[in-house]
Formats: sequence, structure tokens, C-alpha cells
Amino acid sequence: MINNKELEKYINNYLNIAKFEDYCPNGLQIEGKSDIGKIISGVSANQALIDQAIDEKADAILVHHGFFWKGEDQVLTGIKKNRIKALLENDINLFAYHLPLDAHPIVGNNIQLALRFNIQNPQPIGDTLVWQGEVDAPLSEVAQSVMNITSRTPLVFGAKDKQINKISWCSGGAQSYVKFAIEAGADCFITGEVSEQIPAICKENNIAFIAAGHHATERYGVQALAQHLSQQFELDYQYIDIDNIV
Repeated sequence: MINNKELEKYINNYLNIAKFEDYCPNGLQIEGKSDIGKIISGVSANQALIDQAIDEKADAILVHHGFFWKGEDQVLTGIKKNRIKALLENDINLFAYHLPLDAHPIVGNNIQLALRFNIQNPQPIGDTLVWQGEVDAPLSEVAQSVMNITSRTPLVFGAKDKQINKISWCSGGAQSYVKFAIEAGADCFITGEVSEQIPAICKENNIAFIAAGHHATERYGVQALAQHLSQQFELDYQYIDIDNIV
């Protein structure tokens, strides 16, 4: 067992959240019971995840995508009211960590992708959220590895036989960050989503592009962080993946 405020303090320090200017609050977003013994982790705090956490009698939920995003309607109506009502009625804490969880060098989404994609010498590109590393394979093999790990068919732009040596990536909706990969001289950029203008940008800059799924590329940070917390504080932990093809 650990106190919810003590757990928040530990995670905030561990992820160094003060370093980031984010689109949402990082930390304890919804306060529940004081003592935490069981954590459910998932990518997004949707109703399906909350309902399963209730069924599992969880004390806390840990997610990458929580509530209270900049620019969204601030009123608590509709699905937001239903989600928060379910958390409060069942005394469940909601912890959410966005950019700090993408960037962390041990449990972050990007380093966790590098480990799964067998990318060598992974490191961030300067102060950006984009990472770079090395592989030695044609684009077709890189894409197959991505598909095997994420269990979904990615969108791939570029010649299948294009040799990939230097690779860059950023989890989630980071398609606009392809500019950092281009500046770094990468042969391929992997992220979760793709916008209409991206294929032309990549073709004109001779860089391959793989859109592997926003949800699919951000499954692993919450798992790694929750596993770390479970070991650190002897907590019961379970990851629940709510199916999402995007």
C-alpha cells in the first residue's frame, strides 16, 4: 500500500514533469481513496477502461491520455460527466502522464518502442520528443517488425527495398515531427498517425514513413511505468488494453 499523494509525488519526480509544457495536467487528475494497493494501467481513460477497473476493484488507474485537455469544453457533461462520476462513486484515483511519459529514458513510450523494434543506440534528437537510432534492414522488414509488435497493419510510404540504416521515431500523433527526422538525415520515420500532406513531404525528402497507430505506439509506457511502481511499492498491477484501431 502507498498513499495516493505520496505516489503522485514519486511519479512526478521520476518523470520530471516540471520540465514539460504540456496540453493537459500531469499527475493525479481525479482523487480517490487514500491508500493504493492495486493499479490498472491503460492508454486512455475511456469508459470501457474505467468499467473494467471497477470490476477489478482497482484503487487507481494510470493512463497516458487522461482528462482536461487544453482547448476542450470545460463543462462536466455527457461522457466526461459519466467517466468522472464513475471514478468518484467508486473512489478510484486517476493518474495521467502525457509528454513526460513519451520522453522518459527508461519507461517512456519512445525508448520502449526502440526496445521492441530492436533499434540500436537509441537517443533523443536534441531537446525534441523525437528519437533516433540504427537498424540494418530494407523498409519491408522494418514495416514487418512494426506490424508484428503492434499487431496491426501500418501505413507505409516508400520503396519496399529502400535500405534503412538511420531511423527516427516518435509515438502518438507526431506526424509533423517528421521535420526533425529529415533534419537528422534519417532514412525512415515511425509515428502513430499520418496527415494528408505527409506522403508528399516524405517523397520530396527521400525519407520513408510508417504510421503504426496512435494507440498502438503508446501502449508500452504505461505498462513499463506501472511495472516499475509495482516493484517499487509492492503494488498489485494489471494492464488492460482497450481495442483501438487508430
